[in-house]
Amino acid sequence: MAVKAKTKTKPAPAPQTAPPAATYPISSELEVRIRKRFPNPEGTFNLNVHFRALAGFTILFGASGAGKTTLLDCIAGLSDPDEGRIVVGGEDLYDSEKERNVAAWKRRIGYVHQDLALFPHLTAEENVAYGLHSLSATERTSRSREILARFRLDRLRDRRPAQISGGERQRVALARALVTEPRALLLDEPLAALDRPTKSSLVADLRKWNQDHRIPILFVTHDGEEVFALGDEVIMLDTGRIVAQGRPHEVMRAPRLETVAQLSGFENIFDATVVALHENRGTMTCRLGIGRVEKDAVELETPLVRAEVGSRLRVGVRAGDLLLATEKPRGLSARNVLPGTIQRLEQRDVIIAAMVDCGGAEFEVHLTLAARDALQLGPGKSVWVVVKTHSCHLMGM
Repeated sequence: MAVKAKTKTKPAPAPQTAPPAATYPISSELEVRIRKRFPNPEGTFNLNVHFRALAGFTILFGASGAGKTTLLDCIAGLSDPDEGRIVVGGEDLYDSEKERNVAAWKRRIGYVHQDLALFPHLTAEENVAYGLHSLSATERTSRSREILARFRLDRLRDRRPAQISGGERQRVALARALVTEPRALLLDEPLAALDRPTKSSLVADLRKWNQDHRIPILFVTHDGEEVFALGDEVIMLDTGRIVAQGRPHEVMRAPRLETVAQLSGFENIFDATVVALHENRGTMTCRLGIGRVEKDAVELETPLVRAEVGSRLRVGVRAGDLLLATEKPRGLSARNVLPGTIQRLEQRDVIIAAMVDCGGAEFEVHLTLAARDALQLGPGKSVWVVVKTHSCHLMGM
């Protein structure tokens, strides 16, 4: 029987009073080229990035501590870089050479944190209108109600944050950020606490809003599923620098660097040596481990890449791409069927991570709770790990 293997939050500052909306170029571009150094418990952290974000969703992806929130704070004007330049729609918001640094409240950058910082004593409409104090009362009401209607909040406009659901509070925070007609929108994991249907509905409304306004949206997450669900482009950060950038499927599905593979969710990464090429079927055989003798080595048939016999590389496999069986599978197209023994099981939310010793390598395999129970898995149980050829990704050492 075989089965498919399957934060840092920061209080948001109080919104600043914004001047009346202005007309900006359609499809504004955000360009960021900054350096920032500051001490932390592990030593000095260096943020050093250069990228352009066009209208649409650009995902900032990376582990906690990669510099994502610091980067957003610099763009919003809440933190100053040491040097560099930040440009939106052709206007310099920050330029160290020109000694230009536009105040945060003048930048027209919308910013929504995971901690929404809604005023608990104000209604939904009053929260949304807070950034429009410079407008007349009539204009404030008109603009606020228009955005509330757009995000399906009209019936809740007289309710306070404690009287509405988490998803509705997220909508109010987003409406408050958008009512000032920002030139760019920064979202620092604001959807992390929402269930999938609520998140999908909110993002759909945001996409529809942006079809009319065409601004860059930087969306911070460390959730790989959100990258594919939301992103037009993904920028992967690691310890303050960009390690990969491109379309989500290009960056996440076929990483070329081990750092990117780890961030993309490749739980199994091994040293390997090419021992045979099979050009007629577009594959090659790799022996896991460096210098292992044949009798105790694990070999995998992987996609063929430009490499010679004896070349050293790295093989990455996602834990969710593996199959686990309690009887040796027969009739499968998979070329890699490895006998092993379960060392331990770890429950991670609704997923079971099985650590399987296959002799020369230990694999992490992800299963559902139901699969664990159906297969009666436990430490010491003999199993077979099935590794499909196309699930193996090759990277340089």
